[in-house]
Amino acid sequence: MGEEAWQLSNPLLGVAAIVATFLLFYVVGYISNRKSSSVSDLYVAGATVGPFTNGLAMASTYMSLATFLGITALILQLQVPFIMLWIQLILAIPLITIIYGTSLRRMGAFSPTHFVRERYGISASIIAALFMILVSIMYALGQMIGIALAFETVLGIPYLTGLIVGGLIIVGYITIGGMAGASNNAAIQMVIIALMFIIPLGAIMKAMGGSGWFFPPLLYADMVPAMLEAMPNFFDYQYSTKWYVSLIALTIGSLGLPHLAMRIYTASSLRSARSAMVWFAFVIGLVFSATYAMGFVGVYATETQGVVISQADADKLTIILNLVYNPEWVSALVIAAAISAGLSTLSGNLLAIGALLSQDIITTLKPNIPEKKRVRLGYAAIFTGGVVSILLAINPPAFLVVSILWAFGLAGVTIAPLILVGVWWKEANRFGAMASSVIGGALYIIVSPFVFPSVVMTGHSVTDGMGLSGAMLAIPISFILLIVVSYVTNRMPAFRSKLSTKADHELIERIHGWKEVNPARYNSTVGAAITVVFFTAIAIWAAMPWNM
Repeated sequence: MGEEAWQLSNPLLGVAAIVATFLLFYVVGYISNRKSSSVSDLYVAGATVGPFTNGLAMASTYMSLATFLGITALILQLQVPFIMLWIQLILAIPLITIIYGTSLRRMGAFSPTHFVRERYGISASIIAALFMILVSIMYALGQMIGIALAFETVLGIPYLTGLIVGGLIIVGYITIGGMAGASNNAAIQMVIIALMFIIPLGAIMKAMGGSGWFFPPLLYADMVPAMLEAMPNFFDYQYSTKWYVSLIALTIGSLGLPHLAMRIYTASSLRSARSAMVWFAFVIGLVFSATYAMGFVGVYATETQGVVISQADADKLTIILNLVYNPEWVSALVIAAAISAGLSTLSGNLLAIGALLSQDIITTLKPNIPEKKRVRLGYAAIFTGGVVSILLAINPPAFLVVSILWAFGLAGVTIAPLILVGVWWKEANRFGAMASSVIGGALYIIVSPFVFPSVVMTGHSVTDGMGLSGAMLAIPISFILLIVVSYVTNRMPAFRSKLSTKADHELIERIHGWKEVNPARYNSTVGAAITVVFFTAIAIWAAMPWNM
């Protein structure tokens, strides 16, 4: 089968599926959010979301449109073994819950920036909020690209038209719905995503002759011999040890993603948040496994079935396979589900932007703003963030997933160290936090290929573009700066008057559930020294030449 323009021959099928899902989401969003009269209602749904709904919403928010379109493109074009990345990233919500989610929830925070403000002061929190807005926008960028591609396939319209039309419709939906609407819709979207990804994949495998079609996430093994005959190196670990270790950097980054942490705060209780974590891990593991299977099937189709997919169309792999092997109405449902995946993640991103701008920056600088005005500012910030992500998507990267993974890296450099060290080490202070975020963040941006293309870590476009090489260097340096600068300034008389050490110690004890302050608790110098030595070794290794 030769290369062709991939789109629905009957656009009305796609339009009908999309309109039906959008109507459902708008209605659910409006009903869920019609009573939102406070900031708590808007951003964390009044902390009333149950464990099953929250677990599905967590999975849906984390899933992103990259599950449908982005990751499968990298598997198709590069045979990147992203199953390893997913295994690590599936730990994100459990790690957030275990490492700091419980502690931060005791503060009644809307976002991790609230903790940064209480722990390190206003200046550090504004710096962190600005970086988190950039992280959320870059994450949202990937969703906008995918949504534009989906509309392009449905209607046969140019990419730019699909971006503007689809983007504005979705931004409107999110702005109307708030977090209550986003949570209920995200749970519905997760069901749609799972069904419309896994069931059509099974039909594709069956059409190809695979006997394991009834459980696609794992049972594609009978297709492996033909794949190895056509492409003997498909399962080879073609990258260096350093490349696989660098994936951990993105796992650390996931701990700093604001739209994931906000899901912990929507739970009705700590017990509910922990129960939601179990549902999250189960659902996301199922769909992530199917994502790798979809990538495998895509390569199988191109190598053994004569399907030709250009690099320009690689992001559409899931849709193309359905167009080739399934009835067109199935493809229409798959496209609607892909847009649902983008919707769920965009909801989390834009709500995080709204909270960061209105709560963590504007309200911090002007604390006497009335509640109603703060809510209106939140809506305006949500809409503005969506429009910015649309504008950035006009000239997209080669693979939509690149901007998403780069956002993981930036979060790991600028946010995660402040939270992880701040929760578990009392000596961390505002000077260390600001040095960590500003210097670490600047370094990560400089060595990326997006801002200064001539200054990169490895010269390998995939590794640099995904932020792996930059994150593996900048994240350790960020941790080192936070610990060393904090340790030194705590012992300098000129800075002691500016550091509220006693209040910081009381805060740490309180968020961990202790009623009395113990100076020796969460205050190990030896542990801090070991952490610095470890991260120094990692940074030196990252700076050495990369062998792919």
